[in-house]
Amino acid sequence: MRYFNGKVAAITGAASGIGRALAIELSSYGCHLALSDVDQAGLAETATHAKSNGVNVTTTVVNVADRQAVYDWADKVVKDHGKVNLIFNNAGVALGGTVEETRYEDYEWIININLWGVIYGTKAFLPHIKQARESGHVVNVSSVFGLFSQPTQSGYNLSKFAVRGFTESLRQELDLEKSNVDATCIHPGGIQTNIARNARMTKSVENLTGNASAEHLRDQFESLFMTTPEKAAKVILNGVKRGRRRVLIGPDAKILDAMQRCLPVSYQRLVTTSFKWVSR
Repeated sequence: MRYFNGKVAAITGAASGIGRALAIELSSYGCHLALSDVDQAGLAETATHAKSNGVNVTTTVVNVADRQAVYDWADKVVKDHGKVNLIFNNAGVALGGTVEETRYEDYEWIININLWGVIYGTKAFLPHIKQARESGHVVNVSSVFGLFSQPTQSGYNLSKFAVRGFTESLRQELDLEKSNVDATCIHPGGIQTNIARNARMTKSVENLTGNASAEHLRDQFESLFMTTPEKAAKVILNGVKRGRRRVLIGPDAKILDAMQRCLPVSYQRLVTTSFKWVSR
């Protein structure tokens, strides 16, 4: 996909962060937008910014963990805009807790949003994107934690590793079909959003880190976030234009990716050492 002008893009998690930045950046290229989130007020604010660039924008409150709601939204997007060319499965949440102490309900919560939300969004929109008979793209947001693991992040890791595997398999299938649709997996490093601030975190994280408070841990991790959502959006869209299979966002993501490649097993010792340092 070499241009976005006149295309229609659907974006989940569009009320803030990377989702909002993607919407505003795409609108500057003349791309029409179908935006969704569970945050209606945030959606309205994003839409106001995007509409200032003279594109058509529709908003729908959608919980991506609800399969029927996602399918209904996909049908609505085509009805409202006449077509859809891109889906950005961006909505996501975070969860902190040890494997032993994390409840099944919390694992189900993060998997339903981070993984099933991506699966629903991909399967609901892909047939419509193909039917547009133009160049199309499925963009699924994983994480740098979809490349390497971190203590207390088992729920986040498992959901983001799964998004990576799902998207890479999809891309290979599209290649075999010689499809007009591509798929890209996005691996952001630390992005200056509210995902860490809004994360669910159990007492087990504090216990594992020597009783550092949850608030202190959030502050410490947020201090490491290096990339703005606006920069992330530009990198993502450049990757889409180039048909990239994988997009790393931020110098931290590139460093950690290289570390995992060079030290595919022993990187875990480095992670635990750095985890102790961050938790101080």
